[in-house]
Amino acid sequence: MTTGSATPAAVELAGITKRFPGVVANDRVDLRVAEGEIHAVVGENGAGKSTLMKILYGMQTADEGRMLVSGNEVQFSSPSEAIDAGIGMVHQHFMLADQLTVLENVVLGAEPTRRGVIDYDSARRHLDELGISYGLDLHPNDFVESLEVGERQRVEIIKVLYRGAKVLILDEPTSVLVPQEVEKLFGNLRELKARGHTIIFIDHKLEEVLAIADTITVLRQGRTVATMASDQVTAAELAELMVGSELPKPSTEPRVADQHVTLSLRSATVTGDDGRPALEAVDLEIHRGEILGVAGVEGNGQGELIEAILGLRHFAGGELFLDGESITHWPVRHRREAGLGYVPEDRQRRGLLLDAPLWENVVLGHQTQPPYARGQWLDRSSARAAAGTILSDFDVRAPGVETSARALSGGNQQKLIIGREMAARPRMLIAAHPTRGIDVGAQAAVWDELREARREGMAVLLVSADLEELIGLADRLVVMLRGRITAELDPTNTSPRLLGSHMTGASVDDQGGVG
Repeated sequence: MTTGSATPAAVELAGITKRFPGVVANDRVDLRVAEGEIHAVVGENGAGKSTLMKILYGMQTADEGRMLVSGNEVQFSSPSEAIDAGIGMVHQHFMLADQLTVLENVVLGAEPTRRGVIDYDSARRHLDELGISYGLDLHPNDFVESLEVGERQRVEIIKVLYRGAKVLILDEPTSVLVPQEVEKLFGNLRELKARGHTIIFIDHKLEEVLAIADTITVLRQGRTVATMASDQVTAAELAELMVGSELPKPSTEPRVADQHVTLSLRSATVTGDDGRPALEAVDLEIHRGEILGVAGVEGNGQGELIEAILGLRHFAGGELFLDGESITHWPVRHRREAGLGYVPEDRQRRGLLLDAPLWENVVLGHQTQPPYARGQWLDRSSARAAAGTILSDFDVRAPGVETSARALSGGNQQKLIIGREMAARPRMLIAAHPTRGIDVGAQAAVWDELREARREGMAVLLVSADLEELIGLADRLVVMLRGRITAELDPTNTSPRLLGSHMTGASVDDQGGVG
């Protein structure tokens, strides 16, 4: 889409600068988003995308620069002012109240009233209409704290739509969707565009950016380096603009797994928070030197599978074995000490203490073992030294080990967690969505670590919503649907669409012979 200078842009940011102690997050950034277009903003973690969007949404104030909405200069001091101006944002790290229901979160701050009382019936009807219209299936009475990451994201999307935003900022909205769902979402976005909505789309999946965006702006090290029409650039060229290298691809190597079974589940049954079976009679084996990929639409038991293996959730039936020894009733600490590594799906909620220094975060989960422990006491000096080694070995870009985890970009937070777990040399690594929300450079680093772990004989359980990642890295693939394993596939003969068909329970024939 081309835009004439005579027409005011839906959003225009000129010379936006934002400084934090020791860091310039945005350095004279320019961004012009035409009315009624889908505009992608791309860049590696730490490039300044999130800060720029927070300024546009009123969460932060720029130190310098001008901001215009529909040609009118604005300066928002709060998100409510941005919402009043017709701007809504879905954050990468969700802004929801865990103790409230889906419905209460959606209407919070925009409650419909009738005779002075909140009209929940009206709100529920509107929520149901939005869910049907956009294919975002949610249960209004579920508490947010019980939802999977993907379900939380759907709440955020509906919350923005509920407020009638004309400009939608979407931060990686496809990260938890299968290909068929991505296609449906993109259809919805194109319909919104056709009705005059403007969409700012942030994504690390460059092929998706090229498929949906009219215009693309690239940020690098806090600066605008390029803006171009999507039909004038390739994914490889975008990657080079972002990080100075070609787009990485997940790819496995010749199989190195042997016959030794590192972890096995036998007839595992787990009860969900609603009292119904979340896992039903699951049998699973992971061999030494093998990456087993688990695919499934979120909410089909993958989360409960991970929690049961870790000991965060009790088995209602069945057994769990590590190297042939039953650990079914072991507490979490003993499982971790026995060699279970864990990369959680939500790094900020479950993987880090955001306000603690990096050296303390490196100790998490390993505080009873060398080099972090000396007898019953924490060895702070050794912990700091080990943290420094992890920062160096895993390319975690931070001023030092005393830096708080909150100060790191998403990609560097993820590399810190990967480094923490890998440094402990686990026998078995559970990696839940290990590259969600990180840039192509950090993605490549994570993939390299998983391949190296596999070469060294580690067993890896890889749960991911990125189907290309699953197909590219896994030695074997299993599909989970409604708490059961419904298919086992050979990655070398599997496509994302075929995998997505199994995940949704659709037959191959129903998908038009995909494969």
